[in-house]
Amino acid sequence: MKDGKPGVKRNFLYNSVLTLSNYIFPLIVYPYVSRVLGVSNIGICNFVDSIVHWFILVSMMGMTILGNREMAAIGDDRERRNRSFSELMLLNLATTVLAAAGLLVAIFTVPKLFVYRKLLYIGVLKLFANYFCIDWYFRGTEDFRYITGRTIFVKILYVAAVFLFIRKAEDYPVYYLLTVLMLVGNALINLFYARRSVSLTLQGLTPSHYLKPFLMLGMYMVLTSLYVTLNVTYLGFVAGDEQVGYYSTASKLYSIVIAFFSAFTGVMLPRMSSLVSENRIGEFRRMIDKTFDILMTFAIPLVIYACLCAPEIVRIFAGSGYEGAYVPARIMMPLILVVGLEQVFVIQILMPNKRDRSIFLNSCAGAAMGILLNLLLVSRLQAVGSAIVWLSCETTVLVLASHFSRTGDGIAFPWRKLGTGLLAYLPAAILCALLYYLIPDPWIRFGAVTAVMGIYTAVYVLFVKKDETVLSLLRRRW
Repeated sequence: MKDGKPGVKRNFLYNSVLTLSNYIFPLIVYPYVSRVLGVSNIGICNFVDSIVHWFILVSMMGMTILGNREMAAIGDDRERRNRSFSELMLLNLATTVLAAAGLLVAIFTVPKLFVYRKLLYIGVLKLFANYFCIDWYFRGTEDFRYITGRTIFVKILYVAAVFLFIRKAEDYPVYYLLTVLMLVGNALINLFYARRSVSLTLQGLTPSHYLKPFLMLGMYMVLTSLYVTLNVTYLGFVAGDEQVGYYSTASKLYSIVIAFFSAFTGVMLPRMSSLVSENRIGEFRRMIDKTFDILMTFAIPLVIYACLCAPEIVRIFAGSGYEGAYVPARIMMPLILVVGLEQVFVIQILMPNKRDRSIFLNSCAGAAMGILLNLLLVSRLQAVGSAIVWLSCETTVLVLASHFSRTGDGIAFPWRKLGTGLLAYLPAAILCALLYYLIPDPWIRFGAVTAVMGIYTAVYVLFVKKDETVLSLLRRRW
């Protein structure tokens, strides 16, 4: 514990468990529901959720980032925390009501949405549950222990409900409802628990001073979705529910693999904001360098492994009938490294330094690329086209984010670390590729590649590179 706050390693552990639970539980649920509901009904649920997501973006705008950052900067001043929390909640309430009204109008004016109106009504509930969830508050105060415990408890109930109530293909509305009720449960518990450390007040509030960063960061979230969520929405309109099912299955695999690094960056945002506000620039730069090191060590072998074994992983994960997800999954897997680097530049460098304008310009470029490539590729290449769009847009954002970090904060792209990592794992890549294409049986080659890459990574990290971060964690454990 340092400066009265939990240590980064402890928070990373909690957030790793949290993030892992966000994917372990779907790993339990998704293979079951994908087989019971089928690819088309999975596609319907994901298409509807992508529509609801757009209205959640309008509802939340920049609250997730802004609230996290502001709570971290305030520290232990209870009176100031109450005032800022109340101002943020009031501002967020206005946009949530606006978004809910907009979703209801869209349901009755867009024919494609009217067909799915029953699911979209559930989406309105999701809007308000998302408003009351206030996870941004607990992340800003670095209460990752509470977030982790609460999330696991609610997800256990969710998994039990899925296996109890989802029995046939026609149960897909129940599946979507259960997914939303999980968020409702988190929101109710959060509101009860938050009373211990913060209170709402209506006196002396001036939420207008948060309006500019709220909208600027919100536009960043909206523009980011133009090359992430738009892929699902546009694919649903031009290619149908089945293609959405393929793309969504492939993207879930990527999400599972990126989970641990997202856990680390989620922990680091409030800590990096604190370091910047305290002008501890030397420690700030040291932690950035360590983050790059961790990413290169583990992301590169994951990309190699996931690209090779994507078909086998899809087959284990979703079962038969999802062959259309094989190629999109392989195209998406380099995102592990691309998005990992992007998160360092955006979440750990630009956001703590309040470089909101740079973040906004970043997102504009990614959004423009997303719109253009969606129009050019998706109607012809369908799910494969959507995967290409996503990879291209994230790469564009990474290039610009590294440029802004170098010119504004003096932190350059880690070319040397990237080159060293690629050379270090080149022998493993060659050996695994040979095994994959020479062994005819899919499950034997899957096991062989898994074993070789796992052993090679462990030997390199522990005995060749002798990574101090990993070794210190092992010493603590044993």
